[in-house]
Amino acid sequence: MAQKIKIAPPEPKHNRILAALPAGDYERLLPDLELIELPLGLTMSESGDHVKYLHFPVSGIVSLIYLLEDGSSSEIALVGNEGMVGISIFMGGESMPSSTEVQSAGKAYRLSRKVMKREFALGGQLQHLALLYTQALICQTSQTAVCNQHHAVDLQLCRWLLMSADRLHADELVITQEMIANLLGVRRESVTQAVGELQNEGLITRTRGRITLVDRPKLEKRVCECYRVVKDEYDRLLPHPRSAQ
Repeated sequence: MAQKIKIAPPEPKHNRILAALPAGDYERLLPDLELIELPLGLTMSESGDHVKYLHFPVSGIVSLIYLLEDGSSSEIALVGNEGMVGISIFMGGESMPSSTEVQSAGKAYRLSRKVMKREFALGGQLQHLALLYTQALICQTSQTAVCNQHHAVDLQLCRWLLMSADRLHADELVITQEMIANLLGVRRESVTQAVGELQNEGLITRTRGRITLVDRPKLEKRVCECYRVVKDEYDRLLPHPRSAQ
C-alpha cells in the first residue's frame, strides 16, 4: 500500500500582517492562532452579526458583500493573505453592515475577540498594522463604489480579475460568470459580453467555471485607474512580503 504523504499546514506567516510582526509579538500570539478551513461559499458573518473572531487568511479570498432589501448584492471589497477579516473587533463598532463570504476556498488563522482586544490595547505593532490595513481597506471600498458608478462593466471586470489574481497569486480563477455578476452587482448578460470582449482581445481564456489571465500586461493597460489606485495604496501602507520577518 502506498504511503500517504502528509502535507504540512500553512504557517501563520503566510499572512502578510502576521509575517510583519516582531518576533516577540508573533510568539506571544502563536498559541492563540487557530487554523481553520474556508470552504467556497462559506458565510463567515452576516450583516449586523457580533463578530467573535478576527481571521487572517493565508490562502483563498473572502468577499465583503452588501446585501440590499430587494435581494440584490454587490461586493464592496475582497481580502486575501494581505489582510484580515473582522475589523469591527478593534474599531469599536462591534458589527458591520456587510456580510463576509468565501469567494475562493482557502485557509485562515483566527484569533478570538478577547485576545485581539488585549493585543490592540497594548498599542504595539499589531495595532499599528491593523490600523494601516483598515485605511487600505477603506480605500478599496471607496474606489470600488466609484468604479461601479462610473465605469463600464468590462472595466469593472478587468479590475476585479486583477485584484483577485493578486490575492490568489495565480492567473487561473475558479469562478462562474453568474458569481461574478452577483459580486459586481450587474446582469449576467453584461458579464458574459464583457468576458467575451476580453477573450476576443486575447487577454483571458474562459472554460466552464474558470477564467485564466493569459496576457496580464495588456490587461493592466486596459483596466481603469481604480485598480492602480487601490494597489498603490496597499503597497504604500502595508509591509511588502519580502520585508516580512
